[in-house]
Amino acid sequence: MLTTPDRDSTREVFFRAWRRHSDGQPLEGVESLVVRVVLNHPEYQAMLADPDQYMDRDFSPLLGENNPFLHMGLHVAIEEQLTLNEPRGVRDIYKSLLTHNPDEHAVQHYMMECLGKWLHNAHHSSGGLDPMIYLDCLQRMSHKPRIK
Repeated sequence: MLTTPDRDSTREVFFRAWRRHSDGQPLEGVESLVVRVVLNHPEYQAMLADPDQYMDRDFSPLLGENNPFLHMGLHVAIEEQLTLNEPRGVRDIYKSLLTHNPDEHAVQHYMMECLGKWLHNAHHSSGGLDPMIYLDCLQRMSHKPRIK
């Protein structure tokens, strides 16, 4: 999902999945996963019902704005990782994190810290996506009972 080549294509997946869900149409491919993520984010549902206003909207962290597409996209990425257990071992670490907090959504937010660091590191280094960086971060977090 996150490997979609451009912003508009990624956003269109979210808009299309939510529209099909809202219209009671069958979902295809990743759309079921996208809808599950959106259902856990009611604060973004009205936005997804209005693609004309939000397709091209920029969200600036400098202005204190969170990018809802990035946020939901990270949830989708984590769900895909867990389904595939890729990188290998992520599912076991996730289960360990759930022992500290059984709220799957909250644990995914916790995992996003490591996922964000991993993606940032890959973007700013020549080493690419080294899965050990991500898994090591998650492993360190799984030993901290601070998940709330």
